Amino acid sequence: MRVNRQIRALKVRVIDQDGNQAGILGINEALALAEAAGLDLVEIAPNAKPPVCKVIDFGKYRYQVAKKEKESKKAQHQVKVKEIKVKPNTDDHDIETKIKHMKEFLEKGNKVRLTCTFRGREMQHPEFGHRVIQKLCDAVADIATIESPPKQLGRSLSAVVAPGVKKKTKETSRDKNEDTQISEGAV
Repeated sequence: MRVNRQIRALKVRVIDQDGNQAGILGINEALALAEAAGLDLVEIAPNAKPPVCKVIDFGKYRYQVAKKEKESKKAQHQVKVKEIKVKPNTDDHDIETKIKHMKEFLEKGNKVRLTCTFRGREMQHPEFGHRVIQKLCDAVADIATIESPPKQLGRSLSAVVAPGVKKKTKETSRDKNEDTQISEGAV
């Protein structure tokens, strides 16, 4: 962003401090207008023909731009990936506790990585780990979607669950309509 003498164009479209257009002026005239008001000449739209400049207090303008950026960052929600670790022989009550934590994370808008680690001879039966991961995924299926299905990498099995439910497709709604029509016809 160019200010005062940094502006390179010979002619510029000037907007005064009240927001009214002063017209297309030479750069020296525009600078004189800004100095008379005790403010700065700031290039707002450098790519326009001719470039658009505004007579404003540059320090105050920079502060307002920084404040707007800070507000927009504050409104954004950063999605974090929370991790829940289980073993293939995790007990039912412990799984229920893990499900409760998963639901809390998902309601806050975070993704959840489910990790099942195998030790020693547990590697002989990876289906036990698949069963535990599937049980966790099924428990939150009403509020979440499986972003990546369970994958085995070495001694661990992991899946990622994201908040939000997939929308029903037209085919499933069409099938339901056909079922209701058939049942109404049978009556």
